[in-house]
Amino acid sequence: MKKETLIFIPTYNERENVVAILEKLLALGLHADILFVDDNSPDGTGAILDSIAEINKNVIVHHRPGKLGIGSAHMHGIAWAYEQGYTQLVTMDCDFTHSPEYIHQFIKLGENADVVVGSRYLQEGSLSTWNARRKFLTHFGHWATGFFLGVPYDATGGYRLYRLDRVSRYFLNAVQSRGYSYFFESLFILHLNHYRIAEVPTELPARTYGHSKMRISDAFNSLSHLAHLYLGKLINPERFDIVEPYQPDDTKSAGLIDPQGWNDYWSRNDSKQAHLLYDLIAAFYRRFIIRPSLDKFIFANFSAESILVHAGCGSGQVDRDIAQKMSIMALDISTVALGMYKKSNRNVRKLIHGSIFDIPLDDASVNGIYNLGVMEHFSGSEIVLILNEFHRVLMPRGRIVLFWPPKYGLSVMFLKIVHFILNKVFKKNVQLHPAEITHIASRKQAEAILNNSGFSMKDYSFGIGDLFTHAIIVGEKMEFSRINPEVVA
Repeated sequence: MKKETLIFIPTYNERENVVAILEKLLALGLHADILFVDDNSPDGTGAILDSIAEINKNVIVHHRPGKLGIGSAHMHGIAWAYEQGYTQLVTMDCDFTHSPEYIHQFIKLGENADVVVGSRYLQEGSLSTWNARRKFLTHFGHWATGFFLGVPYDATGGYRLYRLDRVSRYFLNAVQSRGYSYFFESLFILHLNHYRIAEVPTELPARTYGHSKMRISDAFNSLSHLAHLYLGKLINPERFDIVEPYQPDDTKSAGLIDPQGWNDYWSRNDSKQAHLLYDLIAAFYRRFIIRPSLDKFIFANFSAESILVHAGCGSGQVDRDIAQKMSIMALDISTVALGMYKKSNRNVRKLIHGSIFDIPLDDASVNGIYNLGVMEHFSGSEIVLILNEFHRVLMPRGRIVLFWPPKYGLSVMFLKIVHFILNKVFKKNVQLHPAEITHIASRKQAEAILNNSGFSMKDYSFGIGDLFTHAIIVGEKMEFSRINPEVVA
């Protein structure tokens, strides 16, 4: 029998409320299961919930090891609801700021809407019993999410109904926040992806059970995350698209090793301010600085409809223009990066989960290979192996275009300074990017590296075009010659 409705309630120090809220829910006469997720409450809430579940078959209790964030709890509950096959999910608080009496209205509106939100702003006087501070923070949050994110609904509350049979489960993959920002970020993403959202007018009483768990730091983090989303919408709106993740062919991907941690780098979903700021700067740089420079060199060296491999493709933000005219095969060791690439370039010819040391393509099968910010992460001997592999899969007179940071490139200097400030001055132990170990020193060295691996130098550029970020090296395949690893070292 298909499961219909699940009610989800996260708890932390709610021993005074759990029995009363359950009685109210059972009195509604719904054929619903109720999931409590407790974050190891010090007041013994978890033990009380376990005793309740023993005598109520429709009550499920999940215990987590500690306070992992309200957004994290909601994502846990939503993911579990999808896994169990429920049709619809109601999410609410345990402290009676979300009165169970509205749930029937949520379900009714859910017949024609994909998401139903409890709104504190549709009913006059719904916050009349709140103190001035809480009123100000709540109204400011509502104004800010509307003004900056364009979300016209009550986006900062957790009283919602999700029609799981209509909303893609993959919306969770686009959400970064694990704290209070989850609420407005998730609704912002659902709104951007054109899901139908309805609202139920709700009245929120003064908090009479327990105490507010939001700290001042949570408010500041929420404001920071709001700014991050606003800038992300301007710089990299495709990040918020809801798409099915890339699924590699396990038979072909078996044995692949990612020693540099690129999967962790691309899947980094934390709220560290340094990481959020770095991601925004990187997205801006890719779109407005690197992409025009890449376009220039790709269009100058390859004809329309050429078959190209982006070897170490990353998120694919830089490929949006050339993907319209060229046939791109995107290769990366990170499945997360390939999933991001899929968002950025829906018409990609092929996504390849593989290593640049062993590209799963036939000999002499492509017109060109390019990458940006890849070669510097490898040693001299590894670079020789990579270039040999590029040589193998290129057609005669095929070309490579390498965006390779030099020793005194802007990005190299910038990252050194930032890491010094974060780790030496502020003692943060932050690594924004996998280590860069081999930078180009000169045109002469670049030419020697190419000649050593069977390529002739066709172009070398380092200048204002990309704000002195990369040495841009273009090589053409020639008859293979004997290699000397010391040339790169």
